[in-house]
Amino acid sequence: MDFLAEILAEKAKEVAAMPQEKLCSGNVRPASFLKKLAAEPERIHVIGEIKRASPSKGDINPAVDILQQAESYESGGVSAISVLTDPVFFKGSIRDLQQVEKAVQVPVLCKDFIISEKQLIRAKNAGASLVLLIVAALSEERLQQLYAAACRMGLEVLVETHDSQEIGTAKKIGAKLIGVNNRDLTTFKVSLETSRKCRQDADGRFYISESGIRTPEDVAGLAADYHGVLVGETLMRSGDPAEVIEELRVVRR
Repeated sequence: MDFLAEILAEKAKEVAAMPQEKLCSGNVRPASFLKKLAAEPERIHVIGEIKRASPSKGDINPAVDILQQAESYESGGVSAISVLTDPVFFKGSIRDLQQVEKAVQVPVLCKDFIISEKQLIRAKNAGASLVLLIVAALSEERLQQLYAAACRMGLEVLVETHDSQEIGTAKKIGAKLIGVNNRDLTTFKVSLETSRKCRQDADGRFYISESGIRTPEDVAGLAADYHGVLVGETLMRSGDPAEVIEELRVVRR
């Protein structure tokens, strides 16, 4: 099964039916993930993810109290909170993001398969500080267009990649924040070897390793080359997310 193709086909239907919102210029969130990264380079930054389900794992924590989860993340020391807003495959919603944004002070990432400016406007209006753009889901031209549109709206952009070629594309469009997803989006198999193979020299950009991170040892193995990690399932299954986050915030070598 090609999960990415299936998700994008469904997403096209969702976006076609999505109302065209007007950008609310007054909705300016001061929190900046990039500023947090720059201000504290000595320690790994954690993006805690709120994810009820996934296409490969099914239900992860469908009954989660998202406000309690978000507050636990913030108390544990996350630098940002990622909220899955896809309703079909991840059982999320834009309402989840709106609720989380009102409950915390840290930047909030709209995590979705973004293919349209309509989604960017919706995310901005809902209070997102960051959005995700996935290189594998877009042509280079469309990626560039959406990246530029997000920047014009005052959104920071995490550009997600899976290999060195995609990292090259992210650099080409001017990405300042590059994610390396350890999850193959076609099979949804996960391997931290993906991040290990994609190590980058210091170039003024910030790199985030995403998916499959469970232990402080996992993070320590990436700390020399990455500025942060995005962690979802491990935190969603934990009885004490704040404690886990504190353990994952290892010192960078």
